[in-house]
Amino acid sequence: MLTTGKAILDVANEHSFAVPAFNISDWAMFNGIVEVSEETNAPLIVAIHPDEVRHIGPDMITGIIERSHRSAVPIAIHWDHGATYEQMLQAIRYGFTSLMIDGSLKPFEENVAISRKVTESAHTLGLSVEAELGTIGANDSYAEAGAATIIYTDPDDAVTFVEQTGVDSLAVAIGTYHGFYPANLKPELKLDLLKEIKSRVQIPLVLHGGSNNPDDEIAEASRTGINKINISTDIKVAYHNKMREVLGNDPKVREPNAIQPACIEAMKVVAAQKIELFGAAGKAPLY
Repeated sequence: MLTTGKAILDVANEHSFAVPAFNISDWAMFNGIVEVSEETNAPLIVAIHPDEVRHIGPDMITGIIERSHRSAVPIAIHWDHGATYEQMLQAIRYGFTSLMIDGSLKPFEENVAISRKVTESAHTLGLSVEAELGTIGANDSYAEAGAATIIYTDPDDAVTFVEQTGVDSLAVAIGTYHGFYPANLKPELKLDLLKEIKSRVQIPLVLHGGSNNPDDEIAEASRTGINKINISTDIKVAYHNKMREVLGNDPKVREPNAIQPACIEAMKVVAAQKIELFGAAGKAPLY
């Protein structure tokens, strides 16, 4: 059931829940994420950002597409944090069904211009587009490394941006960080800001960087306007912490089929908790 991001998020928007977008960076992680989505009967967005694309290569993306066609739940394959129009063309060539163009670090008019250009091209091919307005803090080198602080999304700007670009979903800055939240700051979502933005733009909204934010805030955001939540750090930490444990317990273990199963299960526990928290469990029959 390979489909587009718009097809998945429009249903989530109508029924007030959020779809997890899990960033994967190897085949075992991908298989585990599909398995847990099928086990919980939840729609899935498989997110792959440019560094991950370079790591796994186009041949594995072909395999992801083939497995998605056979899935028991709807899946979109999403290019996460695309930086240029040329990357968006690459994503189209590779077979992605959902594109994110991230011009959030550009001046407003430049962000509008590139987001509109990508949207016009993608819509011609029946693909969906996510853009970002405001900046989400970054504590790693894989996201907005130039954004040291959060610049909250302005509701007036959001209305203008959506009208001028025609994007299908919008990532908003309401108090999250990519990677781990800085130790000197208290994680806190501006839920009133979220509700105001949602009331005015009405399209699916996206939350990036939810690690360390309280579960009750994330759950409330999922019920009041957020329809896609990106998850990368939490599942990767679970996966690789278990791998370190497995390797540390037996220095001679070397075969992936002896190392990875426990890592996949540890990751699936975290993923299942996110699926439940976002309200996505059991929602696949809506499609």
